[in-house]
Amino acid sequence: MKRCLPYVLLLMPALFFAACEKEDRYSSMPRENFEALWKIMDEHYCFFEYKQVDWEEVHERYGQQVADTMGQFALFDLLGSMLAELKDGHTNLVSPFNVSRYLAWYEDYLPNFYKELQEHYLGKSADYLIAGSVKYKRLSGNSIGYMHYSSFSGSVSDLGLDYIFDYFKDCKGLIIDIRDNGGGSLANADLIASRFIEEKLLTGYIQHKLGKGHNDFSEPYPVYLAPSARTRWLRPVAVLTNRHCFSAANDFVQKMRMMPQVTVIGDRTGGGSGLPLSSELPNGWSIRFSAAPMLDADKQHTEFGIDPDIRVNINTQDLSDGKDPIIEAAILHILSQQVY
Repeated sequence: MKRCLPYVLLLMPALFFAACEKEDRYSSMPRENFEALWKIMDEHYCFFEYKQVDWEEVHERYGQQVADTMGQFALFDLLGSMLAELKDGHTNLVSPFNVSRYLAWYEDYLPNFYKELQEHYLGKSADYLIAGSVKYKRLSGNSIGYMHYSSFSGSVSDLGLDYIFDYFKDCKGLIIDIRDNGGGSLANADLIASRFIEEKLLTGYIQHKLGKGHNDFSEPYPVYLAPSARTRWLRPVAVLTNRHCFSAANDFVQKMRMMPQVTVIGDRTGGGSGLPLSSELPNGWSIRFSAAPMLDADKQHTEFGIDPDIRVNINTQDLSDGKDPIIEAAILHILSQQVY
């Protein structure tokens, strides 16, 4: 059995490697797996202090519930509940029969995105274009470009973005709808964000663990975004968000909100600013967790989300009227802007 313990080495911005120690001993004993999980998190999880989690107290409380006679399903539920104390959407325990997950970061909030309302703007499948995983169309009498990107795991390319911006070349502004985007590739986030700047921009910082203590972090390492050498968009932009914008989507919003022509409209994002790594328990289950904190340009955490510049919610009357007030607010905002 290979037990993976992450040792994080920062070589360049957002590039990490996890080394693994080989251990041939397998054990299904509940107590041993409980202690192994608790220790891995104790030594490598990155948000204990920020979230004010007393991990020793958690050990005491959950350790009292561990029994050598408990089955694997009961053990999994107990360990999953312990991990939920971290309130971290990047933290998952993975077994052959289940995956623990913490989803209250968006499930306890208004959805603020309904596909049936979006259809009033995008239309049916024949009414909009698709470049990679980006759907796009002109709105408001062809004066505003609208693009919807549902996952940063979805394909996106420089050539595709060139076609999109060319299609919108006569538009006054652009709406980028990333609502319900649960994240994916940070490279894709940067690829798109690089189209909206003219000069290299300091967008934030990243830290890595230097030791096993909860506060054993490196000094914040600056992260920059370079402008694309291809077509760039400097006219007004509205980025639409809801609570289901997480991880790479949260990072995208963090970068875009720094640009003077960009306004974030909708609801607070879901957060998820820790870069995840994985390890393995003695029984073969794997654990994924936030290991390296990413900070904004003011060295502040965005783990719990980013507030919009203009907050708009969708209510039941909007559903009856068939209008998306977040898209409508974006259209009005862009039309009110002066374009030079």
